[in-house]
This record gives sequence, structure tokens and C-alpha cells, in this order.
Amino acid sequence: MPDPSLRIVTYNVRYFGHMLRGLASTMGPKRRVAAALAALDPLPDIVCLQEVETTSLRSTIADRPKRPGETQLMAFMGRMDETFSAQSRDMPYEAFYFRAHHYKLGDVSLYTTGLAVLVNKRTLQVDKHNVDSPQSITHHHVLRLKDRKQSRICAHMRLLRREDGRPFHVFNTHLSLPTPFAREFWSTKDKMGCGVNQLHEARKLTDFMSAHSNSEPFVVCGDFNSPPSSPVFRYLTGDARLTCAQAAVGQIDPNVSRGFPTAGFMHMRMHLDHMFSGAGVRWLDTQETHPFGDLKSRFHGLSDHMPIVARFALDAVG
Repeated sequence: MPDPSLRIVTYNVRYFGHMLRGLASTMGPKRRVAAALAALDPLPDIVCLQEVETTSLRSTIADRPKRPGETQLMAFMGRMDETFSAQSRDMPYEAFYFRAHHYKLGDVSLYTTGLAVLVNKRTLQVDKHNVDSPQSITHHHVLRLKDRKQSRICAHMRLLRREDGRPFHVFNTHLSLPTPFAREFWSTKDKMGCGVNQLHEARKLTDFMSAHSNSEPFVVCGDFNSPPSSPVFRYLTGDARLTCAQAAVGQIDPNVSRGFPTAGFMHMRMHLDHMFSGAGVRWLDTQETHPFGDLKSRFHGLSDHMPIVARFALDAVG
């Protein structure tokens, strides 16, 4: 009997430019990230990526497009094809890109931002998505800087489990950093997850999920720029009644902000990436989820973030 559980990955890939400290995308990280994902056993059913470019100077200056119009996600999926082909395996993923922002200097595209979702076509069918119009959740604390601020969005997909047609939703997002224009920014020592703008975005996110999940099971994941025990985390797990995957399986203590870092910058270690669920989802395990800096992880050194890998089940319909 097929395993009805589903496996999902959330991963901030830093534009596949970690080798050059995020200044430019290179071929190596695309190949290594593709190889790491392909090595997961069982293969994920859904892969949610943050910080994925469209096409820009940053994404192409060190890794030239193989053909006109090739985007960064297309280039990465080419590496996925190569990886599976080299192992004589069929590549099961279909990729969807959700564009967030475009920074230009005259006619030159400097860099772009966006999210991506990879769906395993063997196990899942795509019912609908918001690729053409991702939901904006950006909070503009200073309106005159609205056009300069990096846009924040929420990607949404309604998926059907091929085994039985059971529907569920996946939301992928990347919240802003705390704004320095708020008084609270300068009055608190721990700033991540404490920004008034971040709380506004978290509320917009939960309103959007509530309106579009239609009481069906859903998972939301991404880079929240907020550690456990922060106001944003407490809002999501308290007022919004979301369940944290890592806390549900006992991998983290949700009251400890620095117990399991998922990202690193210089000597700083932070827990910024999360996976949450609404009613109808039961978390089973987070196998192959490692803290940032763990040399045993196949994802070590590929980004300034580490992925969260989790398995869940959909509760039986009453």
C-alpha cells in the first residue's frame, strides 16, 4: 500500500550565489543544490524555495544563460534534469516561479527577487496557483520609500494527492527584515521577529491563507526572518493557531530563540526559517533537517540558510 504521507522542503537558496557571498549566481551551487535535493530519500513531494531570481545582471554575470530568455529557475531545473539523468532516473518535478520585485538602473536589470515551488508530478497534481499574481504582503512603514523597498509576497498552490484526490494548500513566503524606521527597532536588543512591519506582514499572510484555504488543510513555510519566541512567531503559533513542524516533533523548544539555527551570517547564528500548518495536518518527522553549520548535512555550505525537511499526514476526513 502506498505511503499516504507527504514530504516537503523549504530552503532559502540565496540566489544560488553563496560562493560569491550573494554578489552573483554561479553554476556550482545550482548543481550542488540539485544533487542534494535528488539525494533525499524519499524524494520530497514539494520543494519551496526563497530568494530565486528571474533574469538580471546578478543572476547572469557569472553564469551565462544557455539560451535566450533562460531564467535562473530554468537554469536550476536544467541542473536537476542533469542530476537525475546521470543517475538514470526520471526527473519528476515541475517548477513554478512567483516574481516579487525588479530592480533596474535605466534599462539594465540589476537584480530580481522571487519564490519558487517544485511539485513532484508523480504524487501530486496542481489544481490552481497564483503565479500570475502572487499576493503582496509588504508593509510600507515609510510610504515615500514604497517603490524602493523590496516587495514581499506569498505564493499559493492548491494541490491534489494523486492517490486519492485529497486537496491541500501550500503557501511559500519570505517576510521583511525589521524596519529601522520604527522606534522599537532601536529600543530592543533582539530585533529579528520584533519589527512592527513584520507583524503587519504576518497578519496579512494569515488573512490571505484563511481566505484561500477554504478550511482545507494547508502548510505555510519560508524565511520568516523571525526566531522562535519572537513576537512574530508567537503571533503565528498563538493568535493565528498555526502548528510549528519542528516543535510538533520535538526538534526545537519554541520558547528558545537560538536553540536550532537555520541561518548564519559571519559569526551570527539565527533561527529564521520555519514550517507551519493549519488544522488537518499532522507532522510526522523532520529527518534530514540539520542546524546551520552541521558538517553532516548534505546541504552544508550551499547557502547562508539550511533547509527544513519535514513529513506530514493529512488527517482523515470526518
